[in-house]
Amino acid sequence: MSRLTEREKELVRLGAAIGSNCVACVEYHIPQARKTGLSDQQIKLAINIAQAVKKVPADMVMDAVLASFNQTTQD
Repeated sequence: MSRLTEREKELVRLGAAIGSNCVACVEYHIPQARKTGLSDQQIKLAINIAQAVKKVPADMVMDAVLASFNQTTQD
């Protein structure tokens, strides 16, 4: 089994920080990602991917909330 590089680990950590809405974690892991040699462009791409992954279930919850709300207001 291959091991993750420090760059890959930092990208995972950054994604987890974004997924968990941890401001302190994001503030810590962006500089750490730079220290591993990741460019700002690579970090921004990782941030955008993490946000998109997080957004899908959040949007699904909002859709369910609105559907439930609309159903109860019609009753």
